[in-house]
Amino acid sequence: SHFSVMVAGSSYVFAGGPAVVKPGVGQEIDKEELGGASVHARGSGVVDNEAKDEEDAFEQARRFLSYLPSSVFELPPVHESDDDPERRDEALATLVPESKRRSYSMRKIMESVFDTGSIFEIGRYNGRSQITALARINGHPVAVLANDPSHLGGSLTAEASEKLIRFVDMADTFHLPVINLVDQPGTYVGREAEAKGTVRLGIRAQLAIEQAQVPWATVFVRRAFGLAGSAYGPLMRLVNWRVAWPSAYWGSIPIEGGVEAAYKKEIAAADDPQARRDELVKSFEYLENPFLTAEKFGINDIIDPRETRPMLSEWVTRAYRLLPELLGVTTRTMRS
Repeated sequence: SHFSVMVAGSSYVFAGGPAVVKPGVGQEIDKEELGGASVHARGSGVVDNEAKDEEDAFEQARRFLSYLPSSVFELPPVHESDDDPERRDEALATLVPESKRRSYSMRKIMESVFDTGSIFEIGRYNGRSQITALARINGHPVAVLANDPSHLGGSLTAEASEKLIRFVDMADTFHLPVINLVDQPGTYVGREAEAKGTVRLGIRAQLAIEQAQVPWATVFVRRAFGLAGSAYGPLMRLVNWRVAWPSAYWGSIPIEGGVEAAYKKEIAAADDPQARRDELVKSFEYLENPFLTAEKFGINDIIDPRETRPMLSEWVTRAYRLLPELLGVTTRTMRS
């Protein structure tokens, strides 16, 4: 399904209940622990959201459907908005900290950019480094991707990849323009990441993005590194609009890691290895300047963060003019 919700304390999903599990695999477990709402909405990812009661579940379903057309042969419903499309939130100017090591709230950025009260998050507690949400900007429904720097730095995990794939496919199916707020440090690494097949799932996530046919806007908020950082939008499509905040910086690998790999022997042989490492890192910091990329037309513009909502309000109006030619069933080619 495109959206699923379970009611806490009264909804259960499992291949076999406790009566089957005990003789089958010797585990004594109750149905809540085995397949309750918290298991699937906060762990397995079998369902997207958890509801406190049935009324909440129906309300979530209604809200999800409010962003979508009645069928793939119709346009998403545009409503009048009383939120000024030219609104500029002064908080955006200082929300991203100067220190690379400090986190911040991506959800606060979203609240400042999209129509007030319009954000409907899907799968918040699964693949938590990747935010997926439906929202409106100037009354136009959009699909929102964003990295959450407060969880694993916002890196692309196996779980986040699966979540992203389903969400992008849903947006493409119903012709929802995508807005991607990027702060991507790269693919999550380590023993656990490799055991979960993060590389394979990360490639599938990149393919899902590349296959998307809907208009796409990317806002580089801070980092974009590695394979995960390069998967910010469908690179081969003319509708991929790209802008950056002055806080943005990117590359194939973070400077610190690149220096460690390229100058390993030199650093080890230095009288003060840490001082030499810091010196080398500082010598390459100029490469992180987003203006270098802008000069080579790698991005369309560098904008004041406070201009993000006005810019996206203008963009979404243009994007919706392109949607009629996309109406109908969406087809996709094979993925690895």
